[in-house]
Amino acid sequence: MRRSPLTLGLAAALCLASAAHAQMTKAPAEVKAGAYKLDASHSKVTWAVTHFGFSSYVGQFPDVNGTMKLDPANLGATDLQVTIDTTKVGTLNATLDKNLKAPGFLDTAKFPTASFKSTKVTRTGDMTADILGNLTLKDVTRPVTLKAVFNQAGANPLDRVYSLGFAATTTIKRSDFGVSAYVPAIGDNVTLTIDVEFKAVP
Repeated sequence: MRRSPLTLGLAAALCLASAAHAQMTKAPAEVKAGAYKLDASHSKVTWAVTHFGFSSYVGQFPDVNGTMKLDPANLGATDLQVTIDTTKVGTLNATLDKNLKAPGFLDTAKFPTASFKSTKVTRTGDMTADILGNLTLKDVTRPVTLKAVFNQAGANPLDRVYSLGFAATTTIKRSDFGVSAYVPAIGDNVTLTIDVEFKAVP
């Protein structure tokens, strides 16, 4: 039976995807050392804060950019730098988004970005690490620790570029950064969940 070009194309794509998947690694020690650029289209920061004790507000910072220099043999020297566009904060509620951009909260007209710069990375398990660094928000810089979990690394099945991804969480006190509106009725503790993908720089 003669196969159509579409069928052959699909089969080839599936074979390439299977081959790429086979080349993936979930072992951090096998990750390629080098320079990486954050894949902004597949990275985000999600935040959650309690609302008068009744529920939790959840939103995202979808516009994230950054770079990383990584050597699995010298993990402590990892250089991770990330910038977040706070003007893009989103909750799927236009009124709430406007309030979050106001001076009592993020004051995005005056402080349109937040940033994180790592100072040290310490392995805590086979696929986990603590990323220590400085978070700057509303021009206030304070140390934070990201609890990171490595996902995998390997050639992306679509563009064939060597990539890696990890997730991380941390909790900050927003009042420490001058984001103090309605504390403590609206929670002071904010949980941040970070999901990022990085692509190797040629």
